[in-house]
Amino acid sequence: MTAIPFIREFEFEYGRCDRLSDRIRRVVAPNPGPFTYTGTGVYIIGHGEVAVIDPGPVHPDHIDALDRALDGERVTHVFVTHHHLDHSPMAHPLAEKHGATVYGYGPQITPPAGGEVRLEAGDDTGFKPDVQVRDGQVFRGKDWSIEALHTPGHTSNHVCYALLDENTLFAGDHVMAWSTSVISPPDGHMGDYLRELARIRDRDFDILWPTHGPAITEPRPFIQAYIDHRMQREAQILEQVRAGRHRVRDMVEAMYADVDKRLHPAAAHSVLAHLIHMIETGRIACTGEPGLEAEYTLGVAVA
Repeated sequence: MTAIPFIREFEFEYGRCDRLSDRIRRVVAPNPGPFTYTGTGVYIIGHGEVAVIDPGPVHPDHIDALDRALDGERVTHVFVTHHHLDHSPMAHPLAEKHGATVYGYGPQITPPAGGEVRLEAGDDTGFKPDVQVRDGQVFRGKDWSIEALHTPGHTSNHVCYALLDENTLFAGDHVMAWSTSVISPPDGHMGDYLRELARIRDRDFDILWPTHGPAITEPRPFIQAYIDHRMQREAQILEQVRAGRHRVRDMVEAMYADVDKRLHPAAAHSVLAHLIHMIETGRIACTGEPGLEAEYTLGVAVA
């Protein structure tokens, strides 16, 4: 498998507001966990009249930290990358405090339905933006311009935000320096994800700021490694089917034999996402609807 050049060193302090560039500051919320790493990185854009991206959870210490960071300033725009509980709950409380507008893509195409394993921090099912953004739409503040880029894959309603003034992308959970992104059907879609990875790679941003963890300072080779990793995973799946393993659980037991079995349910959802993509591209066939219990065979493109 291609080794993704993960970056896990991260200099921060809870409650502190760090200046990252002329226009960008960040406050990290105290909500560390297996899907949030050290916590939600909340980005403040501009000076005086500012935008906030992914304001994070409603947590007393986090509210105090944001109030200190924004003292003497007014938030005009609150942008949300997607509706997970580590990203969006603070959006409307912060907007109401400052008289701001909340922007996001809109509801998920497939409503959350639970399942045998929790793969994410949870869905903020009550969240609705004031304004539903469109792909390519540009928003302007006093000293910044932000473009919304609809990047489905992690979720169907995921949006990245490009700070055009600095050729910088706020990548949400689309690309992260410390980990791969969870792609879990039915709302997560591997085909969409791979297409949007390539699109972001080809924009040639100077730097990516994910919502969790450190920056990605060499975006093109890093994203290419993400793509290569996924392609090699699909080659592994073809090998498993050729070897006579036709169910997801059997594939996972062989492919992830050296991985803690407690992580196998999450791996199964990732393999399922790949299988659905491979069905769509003709490399895999399925008896009935794709799912964890379905049987998979080689498709016409490789048989």
